[in-house]
Amino acid sequence: MELIKEMLMSSLLTLVVALVVTLVFGPVFIPWLRKLKFGQEIREEGPKWHQKKSGTPTMGGIMFIVAMAIAILVTTVIFAMNGNFNTTYARCIVLFVISLGFGVIGFVDDYIKVVKKRNLGLTAPQKFIMQVVLAAIYIAVLYFIGELDTAIKIPFTSIEWTMPIWLYIPFVMFVVVGVVNAVNLTDGLDGLAASITTIVGIFFMLVSYIVFKEYGVTVFSAALIGGLIGFLWYNKYPAKVFMGDTGSLFLGASVALMAIDLKMPIHLILIGFVYFMETLSVIMQTAYFKYTKKKYGEGRRIFKMSPIHHHFEMCGWKEKKIVAVFTLVTVITCAVAYFAI
Repeated sequence: MELIKEMLMSSLLTLVVALVVTLVFGPVFIPWLRKLKFGQEIREEGPKWHQKKSGTPTMGGIMFIVAMAIAILVTTVIFAMNGNFNTTYARCIVLFVISLGFGVIGFVDDYIKVVKKRNLGLTAPQKFIMQVVLAAIYIAVLYFIGELDTAIKIPFTSIEWTMPIWLYIPFVMFVVVGVVNAVNLTDGLDGLAASITTIVGIFFMLVSYIVFKEYGVTVFSAALIGGLIGFLWYNKYPAKVFMGDTGSLFLGASVALMAIDLKMPIHLILIGFVYFMETLSVIMQTAYFKYTKKKYGEGRRIFKMSPIHHHFEMCGWKEKKIVAVFTLVTVITCAVAYFAI
């Protein structure tokens, strides 16, 4: 009972600290990015009306990443001073450090774009190799600290399937890299990725605390929620700052690792339904375009533009409406995922 109470207080403290730090950090950090001319270049193949966003400061993901680091550190130190440091905080720190590694990849990508003026940043193979290596490091860390569990939960059943290690390792790599890039694709409208991931974070905080008693995930997700709510104050339409790949790759890793820690990678299809549909729309669009070009001599499209949030924009939906609808869809699919446990 004492541990449950401690984890509740710890999580609330982490959330509040992350929220406050992000809100306070914004008015200092955003002008600094603008002074350094770290502005986002808008790709010409995107919606034409997005060109007005060109020059908006990017790399804003640093705001909630730093806030989360401070919040987790403060919470860990406070409870360690009271003699309550345990594996919960160690697991939380592992989640943060590995997610930070993906954030660093995103930072390098953003740096190349805004400083070196190469709009595409890192090449796809470079990103892929770095992400696979980090996913492998995550598995290795779990193994060496004795926390590697190859069991995964099957939705809508009470079954836990213990995967053979030779299958589990590539599966986890696929999930991590896939989710990281799916969240990256979702980050295309003001407040979209941050809003959806806030809901996903709330889901993981509640499930880890109430259902599974995996308090490392609870504390980490609380920090994530606080940081993102603070960031949304500056990222909501019209955005004063973009999270950049620094933020989106960090968020993607955070979502994937929390799901894996809770043995819920398959549930991500529901939890991250919007991420999944954004990625699927790009795959479908690309495949159909190539198929029709080969067969008919000209490429045809399923959607007016992909990822799918751009399709709705081209249909006349405003950014605020798309963000609101996609966030509501995430609330519904997370509720379904809860009953699928």
